[in-house]
Amino acid sequence: MSDYAIEARELTKKFGDFTAVDQITFDVSEGEIFGFLGANGAGKTTAMRMLIALSFPTSGSATVAGFDLLRQPEQIKRNIGYMSQRFSLYQDLTVKENIRFYGGIYGLSDLELAARTKELLQRLGLESESGQLVGSLPLGWKQKLAFSVAILHRPRIVFLDEPTGGVDPVTRRAFWEMIYEAAASGITVFVTTHYMDEAEYCDRVSIMVDGRIDALDTPSNLKKSYSAASMDEVFLQLARKATRADG
Repeated sequence: MSDYAIEARELTKKFGDFTAVDQITFDVSEGEIFGFLGANGAGKTTAMRMLIALSFPTSGSATVAGFDLLRQPEQIKRNIGYMSQRFSLYQDLTVKENIRFYGGIYGLSDLELAARTKELLQRLGLESESGQLVGSLPLGWKQKLAFSVAILHRPRIVFLDEPTGGVDPVTRRAFWEMIYEAAASGITVFVTTHYMDEAEYCDRVSIMVDGRIDALDTPSNLKKSYSAASMDEVFLQLARKATRADG
């Protein structure tokens, strides 16, 4: 099996005459925290939708969790976790019902689900809230629960799409501690974020501009390359080159 959790080769997505993702090539190592950045319209959401097998490329190829994007999309879906900015939880179900629902989707046996539900509730300190509607939980707790549910089936890769939008800096930092724990357990983390301080927490970062990957390296190397004091400065230098507003 490859040492890479994700391998993309000239991955391209066109909508008519518009090229949303333009021949991107990159690898993500097993257990890596990989930041996938870009301004609105850069193409990162379109690229992520291809990698999680919700959209097929116009051309190019990719393997995700060892499976071919074109030939084995269902195997990809079973071997990844996904958390969107909206947290993917059902607000009108209880904490425990959400865990049971997603455990069923991920194909966990009743025995596995019972053990992992107990472990998850204990780890988050939510045992007494297990019968509470998710909609009544504070935003930070919803976020932690959504992430825990996304990795309930112990996937090889978890995709996080703007997971910390709208939460305070202290809660964001606590969420990143959970990301570190997941990566330490061997789960590869592929994360998009608008917060450039979070880019500093990644092992490597790619920055998309107008559908292409314009930079890819460790945060420290990128700052050196662009003579920047922060990732915010690196991002601004690259984002200024963008010529389109949507994508």
